[in-house]
Parts: sequence; C-alpha cells; structure tokens
Amino acid sequence: MKPSKDISRLIEIMAALRAPETGCPWDVEQDFSSIAPYTIEEAYEVADAIARGDPDDLRDELGDLLLQVVYHAQMAEEAGEFAFGDVVQAITTKMIRRHPHVFGDDEARSAGMAKGMWEKIKAEEKAEKRNARLARGHDPEDHGKGFLDSVPVALPALTRALKLQEKAARVGFDWSEATPILDKIEEEIGELRQALANGDTASIKDEFGDMLFAFVNLGRHLKVDSEAALSGTNEKFRSRFHYVELALERSGNTLEKATLDEMEALWQQAKSAK
Repeated sequence: MKPSKDISRLIEIMAALRAPETGCPWDVEQDFSSIAPYTIEEAYEVADAIARGDPDDLRDELGDLLLQVVYHAQMAEEAGEFAFGDVVQAITTKMIRRHPHVFGDDEARSAGMAKGMWEKIKAEEKAEKRNARLARGHDPEDHGKGFLDSVPVALPALTRALKLQEKAARVGFDWSEATPILDKIEEEIGELRQALANGDTASIKDEFGDMLFAFVNLGRHLKVDSEAALSGTNEKFRSRFHYVELALERSGNTLEKATLDEMEALWQQAKSAK
C-alpha cells in the first residue's frame, strides 16, 4: 500500500483497517458513536491551524478531518446504508441545487439569486428528505418535532445557545435591543447569588447556565460571536500567563514556588505589556 493523491487510496486504506480478520483491532471495534468525538476534535484542530496561520498544519489537519468522513462512510457501507460516493453525490447535488445562479441554465444565471429562492430550495430539500425517511420507514421528523429541534445537540454549548436564540428570533421571540438583556443578566446574577447563599448545588448549576445563556444573547445583539470572543479571551489569558511564567524563570523562581501576590504583580505587568 503506497500513499496517493487519489481519494480512492484513502478509501482502500480505511477498508483495510476495518477488515475483521486482518485490520487494526482498534479500528475494527469502533462505531459511529465512538468515532464522533474524534470527528469534532479534528474540526477544532482545523480551526486552530487556520487561527495560527500554519498552512502545513492546515494541510495535515484537513487530511485528518477527511479521514473522519471516510471512516464514517466506511462504517455506513458495512451496515448497508451508504458509501463514500453517496456522500460526495449528496453534497454535489446540494451545491448545484442551491446555486442556480451559478450552475443553472442561461436564464437562471442571468437572473441571479432571486429573493426567496434560498428558502424555496431549502423547503424542497426538506420535503425530499422527509419523503426519503418515510420510504425507509423512519420518523420523518429526523431532528424531532419541535420548532427548535433542528438545532444539533452536539454543537458546542455556546454555539448551540446562539443557534437556538437565532431561530427563536425568526418568529419574533426576541429582545428588541441589547439594554434589557443587561437587566436580565443582573437578574440572573442575583438568582445565582441566592442559590450560592442557599448552598443548593443543583440551583447553582442551573442559574449559572441561565447567566451564560443571557450573555450569549447579549453578544448576539451586540454582533459579537460568543464562541469567538471567548476564544480570544482564552488566548489572551494563555499569553499573559506565559509572560508570568517566563518572568518567574528569569528571576530564578517557578510557578509552583511563587506566591499569589508575586504572580499577580507580574500579571499586571503582562497586561501593561500587551
């Protein structure tokens, strides 16, 4: 088996890894559920390579993410559901259908993307998917029957909060401006204080979640993506803490031996330096 730029080689490798008698024992025992966390992790590593501006890592991480697609397709083929080619056909069909102004006939291309066309195409796709699920004997409501049930549960919590709020806003369930949300956040903080005073662990968790949800809502109204904002703060914290670490090393001290006051003083220096 030799490396190749042809996708068929990757599919062959995955099939060999999954072969019951001759494959890799670890790969053979995996299923959709056990592989799903790796799929999510690889997507984050792609985003990390992009954020760091590292094209070499991006190439490798995209390969890792592609492997995840091939992995799931291989397991689906073994189960008699679909194969990798069906995945490719599904996405190419979707892209062509959703861009009639690019791939349509002369009239469609000259008309451009007409108002309401996107919603019409999405509605057609949903109807086709529903009919396909009915034909297979599945529940036609693949994500549940509620208005918000189409928002994937597996999304990162901050992102899912944003998606839930955005969808609810489409039918008018939304604040008209950001200011009342600040009042709501203060209300949630008060309820968290009360839960802390009562020592009620379940309520503390619940009220803390309500507070985070309200902050996401505030960010949405301020046109600030909560996930991106927190990612930026995470990196800022890491960078400043590393400054403290290096400063301690230069003075012959360590993180383990330094006092909180010493670290706090260096932390303020780090804030000034940045």
